[in-house]
Amino acid sequence: MVDAHQTFIIVGGGLAGAKAAETLRAEGFTGRVILIGDEHDRPYERPPLSKGFLVGKEERDSVFVHEPSWYAGADVELHLGQPAVHLDRENKSVRLGDGTLLHYDKLLLATGAEPRRLDVPGTDLAGVHHLRRLAHAERLRGVLAALGRDNGHLLIAGAGWIGLEVAAAARGYGAEVTVVEPEATPLYAVLGPEIGRLFADLHAEHGVRFHFGARLTEIVGHDGMVLAARTDDGEEHPAHAVLSAIGAAPRTALAETSGLALVDRAHGGGIAVDASLRTSDPDVYAAGDVAAAHHPVLGTRLRVEHWANALNGGPAAARAMLGQEVVYDRVPYFFSDQYDVGLEYSGYAPAGGYDQVLIRGDAGKREFIAFWLSEGRVLAGMNVNVWDVTEHIQALIRSKAPVDRDRLADPSVPLASLVTAEGA
Repeated sequence: MVDAHQTFIIVGGGLAGAKAAETLRAEGFTGRVILIGDEHDRPYERPPLSKGFLVGKEERDSVFVHEPSWYAGADVELHLGQPAVHLDRENKSVRLGDGTLLHYDKLLLATGAEPRRLDVPGTDLAGVHHLRRLAHAERLRGVLAALGRDNGHLLIAGAGWIGLEVAAAARGYGAEVTVVEPEATPLYAVLGPEIGRLFADLHAEHGVRFHFGARLTEIVGHDGMVLAARTDDGEEHPAHAVLSAIGAAPRTALAETSGLALVDRAHGGGIAVDASLRTSDPDVYAAGDVAAAHHPVLGTRLRVEHWANALNGGPAAARAMLGQEVVYDRVPYFFSDQYDVGLEYSGYAPAGGYDQVLIRGDAGKREFIAFWLSEGRVLAGMNVNVWDVTEHIQALIRSKAPVDRDRLADPSVPLASLVTAEGA
């Protein structure tokens, strides 16, 4: 039975918001829980949108965090299809797009991120796509299937994780794919050139064409439809559809207009939060893609746009809202599936922040672990078609201890023994 002694509002209808609401009830909170989402669908998970759902292996219903009846059963009030348009911190209220005014005692901002837009002529054509929401994925799934049937061309701007996962999905449908990327390899900012080249080879083997060192300058169309795309080096690429996959920007409008502290875009952007996910206002918290948290293990402020951060950050923020002692120190983690390659990445190794990439296993067979090192310490690790090692990789990162590089590179040496030895 809900009482009205306190009201906690969650702005954001994604995984972080849904798991925060679930945690509030699991931890015994008996006040009102209000969850606001600007989409009409109830909260869902985003990884299937570029993986299982997009390739046709998973059905629509599989993406949702909870069954429809869960919200009523847990006394979580849903306001769907209504964006929060104004945050008044002085009066502790949130106004929705339809004028509804809601008052809170504690507030969680889990507003996520939105796709960065291409700033070139032709983006208003019908065949230009983004991928962030379920509606985007439903539309793109149909487009890829049609391109495959008609031998059509998909041009993807950006060779990051979304770009590569969609490229793999498109090739699975039989579509022709060209990827335009300004850097020298895919995933350059995340993995560096050493491992990026392996992904270039993987996709090339499956028929993807890359155009590196170039940017889109124009999308050419006729009668509202895409015909081609031009790049800044004078090339023209055939295209019947274009996907913009040039990254995402944190949705900070509510925080900005209400005067909450933000992080400069040059340093990743987002809402500045401490290790308990509290903002500059002690009654306002932030979690998921929008939160830039000081990470006590990595020693830096970091904004992470991945599933695990939403899965774990939402509950951590909920516990902090309840007054529990919270230190959010999860090692960043994400996963990807492309063709017959599955991978998991743990840690943080920005470009220029490491001095060696060490390979353990057989990169040629795509069964290996890559480690990013600085002065012999493991900053990050990525296991490719090698499983049940994430716990050990993260333990090596947490230890911050120098490792024996020869033993780290030797697959016959159990990772667990390295953790024990280096942590002793």
